[in-house]
Amino acid sequence: QVRLHESGGELVQAGGSLRLSCVISGDSLNGYALGWFRQAPGKEREFVAAISWTGANPVYPSSGDIEGRFTISRDNAENSVYLQMNSLKEEDTAVYYCAADRRYYGEIEGGYDHWGQGTQVTVSA
Repeated sequence: QVRLHESGGELVQAGGSLRLSCVISGDSLNGYALGWFRQAPGKEREFVAAISWTGANPVYPSSGDIEGRFTISRDNAENSVYLQMNSLKEEDTAVYYCAADRRYYGEIEGGYDHWGQGTQVTVSA
């Protein structure tokens, strides 16, 4: 059974950086495209970033400034996907989830079959 486990979330001051990690177990990462989503209190889960099976052409939301601050990457040898977050803002406070799928790669939440439990990121003023 494929399992995803996120880590790296913590309390950080605005302007700081965090690196989230997500390890996949139960299968090799090679066959999966991966995504990061987040859910802030009282809001719907939203797309943050996605990376293809080869690691090429990462995708970020078309609006907002996530692309200029966040970077998704993967290390198949480590069975891990990462989200580097810089210049964090209070509005980045959310539970961050990683997702994986063998067939889908993009920003639609329903396209992913496998999800982690999430890691809490809190950005203080």
